Amino acid sequence: MNNVLLTLGLAVLFTVQVSHADDNITISAKQIQALGITTTPLPNIRSGEVSGLPAQVVIPSNQLYIISTPLPSIVERTLVGVGDSVKKGQVISQLNSPALAEAQRGLLQTSVQNTISKENLARDAALYKEGIISESRYRTSKGLALEAQAALAERKSLLRLSGMSANAIEQLQLTNNLSSLLTLTSPIDGIVLEKFSGASQRLDAAVPLFKIAKIDPLALEIQAPLTMTRDLKPGATITIPAYSASGKLIAVGRSLTSTNQTILLRGIITHGSENLRPGQFIEVTINTSKNSDLQWEIPNSAISRVNSKSVIFVKTPQGFRAQSIHILTVGAQNSVISGAIKDNENIAVHGVSALKASMMGIGGGDK
Repeated sequence: MNNVLLTLGLAVLFTVQVSHADDNITISAKQIQALGITTTPLPNIRSGEVSGLPAQVVIPSNQLYIISTPLPSIVERTLVGVGDSVKKGQVISQLNSPALAEAQRGLLQTSVQNTISKENLARDAALYKEGIISESRYRTSKGLALEAQAALAERKSLLRLSGMSANAIEQLQLTNNLSSLLTLTSPIDGIVLEKFSGASQRLDAAVPLFKIAKIDPLALEIQAPLTMTRDLKPGATITIPAYSASGKLIAVGRSLTSTNQTILLRGIITHGSENLRPGQFIEVTINTSKNSDLQWEIPNSAISRVNSKSVIFVKTPQGFRAQSIHILTVGAQNSVISGAIKDNENIAVHGVSALKASMMGIGGGDK
């Protein structure tokens, strides 16, 4: 059907006089109607805007925490599930760890040694001052006291890494009561994204138990063709119209991905994070620098390729003008372009093939 229409259109070009000089095509209103050429006004100016970029919603790495078993343990109770909101310091799991009791016993033994070393040092300092013992013995006592103090600090550090608070460690030294109960708490206010184990499971040290994240603000990983990143700079505004969200660009990648030859852009969502979910795929719009060319989104049917150039046909009083353009983004139905166009002009969107044929001299033209 399209071939038939094109043939009829070319027949009109044979039977009527259509003149063209340079990139201007002179054609009457009757000829325009006969060729089925229709025009439409240019859409609103898009001042330095790149739209339709594919992106994925992600959690900023500094807002994501993995809670693991500090020591070999058995899970006694799991107190939160996936999707639960948690507060900083809230108990999320209780473990039974004989290794914890062993670490506590080591702390108490080291604490005793530290106390004895301090007492010996105080006694030898007094004897050395009175000239009763030699300086070498005093220095030996001082060295042993420092070693005991360092060993005690090491044991305390180990227990802190095991999940015991400073108050709990101090209480242990006062009461000498050993316990194998290991309590894990949330390090932040956030949401439980994943739970990796349940009650009665026996786990080694450093096995993940929970993934907890703060989900406001969220971040974006955006894929953009290299040609579209020329005017993109950190700080540019990002909008997500479909979800009433917005943010800003924080980084522009320096290397191309090997799979689809795009540049990775990173953004942060500052408004509307509650409307989005981590892992969600969306389309975003980014405002480019203020000095970038003006841009319009037009139907693909309005664009032609003539002599390796992309052109559109702009309505003039005498007919049409073939205007060279630069295609910034190619979409399924529309594309974003820039060029020397005025916002009050009309462009041909149907019957473009007849204008292209005339411009190329097909059908008896002079060119």
